[in-house]
Amino acid sequence: MKEIGVAVIGTRFMGRAHANAYRQVRAFFDPPLLPRLAVACGRDEGNLEEFSRRFGFDHVTVDWEEAVARDDVGLVDISCSNDLHAEIAEAAARLGKAVFCEKPLARDLPEAERMLRTVEEAGVPHMVCFNYRFFPAIRLARELIREGALGEIRQFHALYLQDWGLDPNLPRSWRMVKELAGSGALGDTAVHIVDLARFLVGEISEVCGMLTTFIKKRPLPDGSGMGEVTVDDTAAFLARFSSGATGVFETTRVATGRKNFMHLEVNGARGSIHWNAEDPNVVWFYSLDDPAKVRGFRRIVVTEREHPWAGSWWPPGHILGYEHSFVHAVYELLTALGEGRAPEPGFQDGVAAQAVLQAVARAHAERCWLPVELTAAGPSPDRPATP
Repeated sequence: MKEIGVAVIGTRFMGRAHANAYRQVRAFFDPPLLPRLAVACGRDEGNLEEFSRRFGFDHVTVDWEEAVARDDVGLVDISCSNDLHAEIAEAAARLGKAVFCEKPLARDLPEAERMLRTVEEAGVPHMVCFNYRFFPAIRLARELIREGALGEIRQFHALYLQDWGLDPNLPRSWRMVKELAGSGALGDTAVHIVDLARFLVGEISEVCGMLTTFIKKRPLPDGSGMGEVTVDDTAAFLARFSSGATGVFETTRVATGRKNFMHLEVNGARGSIHWNAEDPNVVWFYSLDDPAKVRGFRRIVVTEREHPWAGSWWPPGHILGYEHSFVHAVYELLTALGEGRAPEPGFQDGVAAQAVLQAVARAHAERCWLPVELTAAGPSPDRPATP
């Protein structure tokens, strides 16, 4: 079986999720290209050594340029802070390496578009880790929508609520600095529900947005005083889709009691579906085609072998969780690389999502409705997703 050496850049939350996915995909799936954990890269040497030992990397380095340039690396996995995404991705592309980048693709739309141009000019495979696309339940929801089970799609509703930023004494991290993160909840969590909206319903054409920062200063990590928070704590926006459907989106880091609450609902002329990330194996489906006396939301547990990826894990009814979405994403990436086709979602999807975020930020600043300006963004919402 052919192997590809992987460099994972970043050893914290996302680095762990990605490294675990590379290990698990070898155990439960048979992609045509197997990952080998060639090198781990991180800033904190102590944490780096522990990370490498736990996940079984061959080498470690604190220098991302060294990691990317290694001869035994064919795939560069970018799981670090947003300010490094573009620089690392472009360096990897110029060296002919495949690139797998965490969301958001970049800090702003021009940076994302530049990244897309670079990988396309270099002719290297590229993928964004929109991991929520890779729940079997989300694939079933998309299938129902595309089969017409809901009729004409009219409304999309999305909430993504967390409370990790609630404590005003939480030190200011890179996620709270515009220069490093690009935006706050807008780019960190709204980007997920924007991508799912595009994946399920189609392109967003117009938005009207509102951004709010509740905690405007936080302690600096070195204890030297207080630092300004230059990104949003919450983002809320209305949207119109190219199809004519409407959308309502809200995300926050300060929703007391909410840890990782994502709720999606799609309403059509003949039916509705809803899904919650805290119960990720279940799709709720309502259809006017059901007899009136038994009509109601139907609870569908999406663990049967007929659903994507489910048959590679446990018997039906034995549920999957958050980490499995990353395994499925990595499996798609490795399968696409092995088969010589473009992985999905690609950087064009990252650009398309970034265009929506930029329009929301501008609409907030100008207090008006604004069009979503898609320039380098691809693929059509009607393009079939990778199975």
